[in-house]
Amino acid sequence: MNIIHTITIKQVLTEKSKDSLMKKYENQKLQLSQECDQLQFEMKKIERAKKYPSQKLTQRFERELNERAEKIKLIEFQMDQMNILPIGSELKEKEVQGMMDIQVGDNWDEETLSKTIVIEDGKVKEIR
Repeated sequence: MNIIHTITIKQVLTEKSKDSLMKKYENQKLQLSQECDQLQFEMKKIERAKKYPSQKLTQRFERELNERAEKIKLIEFQMDQMNILPIGSELKEKEVQGMMDIQVGDNWDEETLSKTIVIEDGKVKEIR
């Protein structure tokens, strides 16, 4: 019988993958900063026009700015953690759904708990 099962994808941290992740985090941080700048510009533009009720609008803009500021803090935390991690560490990258063949007599705990794919520099290194 085939069932759909969640498979964990882990990435082995190498110099190449570390640099790649750091660039990804930098790009995300830059994007969020640009969004904050754009939101502040739009907020000032609308305030000067005085076409909309300012208190609700200001609250909305501040909420959006705070959400992005929190995301920036999270990215900075992830970057700090990345600098601490030693090369060779395994990072949980994501989870995917896959088909699994189950037969009568299979050990259920062993079958369901042990599905992990380890990736190193974009290539499958190990299937556990």
